[in-house]
Amino acid sequence: MFDQLLINLSFLADKPTGHTVYAKNLLPGLRSLNPILLTSQSFPDHRCYSIPDNLTPDQGSKGHLSRLLWTQLKLPNLYKKLKASLLFSPIPEAPLFTNLRYVVTLHDLIPLRFPRASSPLTPYFKYYVPQVLSQAEQIICDSEATATDAINFFDISVKKTTVIPLAYDADHFRCLDLPTRNYFLYLGRHDAYKNLQRVIKAFSKLPNHSSYELWIAGPSDQRHTPILVNQIASLGLTEQVKFLSYVPYDELPIVLNQAIALVFPSLWEGFGLPILEAMACGTPVITSNLSSMPEVTGEAALLVDPYNVGAIADALRQVSSDSNLRTHLRQLSLDRASQFSWAKTADATATILKQFL
Repeated sequence: MFDQLLINLSFLADKPTGHTVYAKNLLPGLRSLNPILLTSQSFPDHRCYSIPDNLTPDQGSKGHLSRLLWTQLKLPNLYKKLKASLLFSPIPEAPLFTNLRYVVTLHDLIPLRFPRASSPLTPYFKYYVPQVLSQAEQIICDSEATATDAINFFDISVKKTTVIPLAYDADHFRCLDLPTRNYFLYLGRHDAYKNLQRVIKAFSKLPNHSSYELWIAGPSDQRHTPILVNQIASLGLTEQVKFLSYVPYDELPIVLNQAIALVFPSLWEGFGLPILEAMACGTPVITSNLSSMPEVTGEAALLVDPYNVGAIADALRQVSSDSNLRTHLRQLSLDRASQFSWAKTADATATILKQFL
């Protein structure tokens, strides 16, 4: 019989974010530890303790601030009340300067690699996150790249980090044997580090780009999207570049399956879930040759220098003009994706948690 484990799910959003997808897919594999979930949502197969429902990204900056205050002021009392011996937080948040024992997951340190003076994430990652990590019993990282960042940015001991890759829903993201259509797909936010300006410029350099479309799927952002819209207009691509905004989860497999390729040459990723989801659909992937992305793809993608527009354009040309290459990448992608599963991720996470219970 293990001591009592609490899992902090105060951040779970109604619209699935990467963090929400990660946490919810871990839960079935952690059931054997009989945890108590701190959550405002319903999980019938688990023991739950109800907490406020205004602590999530759905409430914007106010939700984040409310959650940090709740974490510091209320969570320690719940830890004592529920007679816990360990807290697991699937994001790098935990009460500071208390005697709570906790394990956290660190997904990336992108706000430190690409800081924005006006962003509240910069001080959050500069001052709060390193203190959380220093007091943690163990830090689970999505990739070797993220673990290396934790070690280099914060002087964290190698022994204190454990790399456990993410996964995908194999029942959802799979090959549907649909005909390929004439579009390249980008999936994600419009932040500058996502490198969309170079993707658009590379698309414009395709010799026959008028025969293709570039679909940009992901929520618009008033800080970044207008820059992209202006660039598209200046290059005369308004009819060919489509903004899909938020694509419902149920529709994603179809959009991925019918793309010529997923184009994802981000400047940095903690993992890169869209890459894995595309590979699970058998969709060729063009992505970056740095940070975590080669860890995810192995040899199953076209890896490019994300700072080199010509290299991105050449990869677009290759995959659009060579059907044999697409077939080859499709098989490599399916084989590679089959090596990842949420069951493996959860089992590895449970093993770590057991060590500290």
